[in-house]
Amino acid sequence: QVQLVESGGGLVQAGGSLRLSCAASTSMFSISASAVGWFRQAPGNERELVANILRGGSTNYADSVKGRFTISRDNAKNTVYLQMDSLKPEDTGVYYCWIRNWGYDYWGQGTQVTVSS
Repeated sequence: QVQLVESGGGLVQAGGSLRLSCAASTSMFSISASAVGWFRQAPGNERELVANILRGGSTNYADSVKGRFTISRDNAKNTVYLQMDSLKPEDTGVYYCWIRNWGYDYWGQGTQVTVSS
């Protein structure tokens, strides 16, 4: 049984910050041995990658968030974070936590982020 619990979403004005958290509740694996990341989906759009950390530790960011968002993980807490600064209205959407372990994908339930102009 793997459960990803997200928190930290909400309503913020443009230019503000939010920090998303994703706690992986499982005894099956540690996120240190997994690829982890965040995706988002805006109304009418497909789900897109925001940022990820691959198993080797390298990070990737969507061009639209480079320099503003930072992904990190705390292996001891089995938790993934997304620090979002200088938020823009176009960052609005539902943000999903993602973990891939041994070829299996796990998803959180999603947390709403709304950025007002």
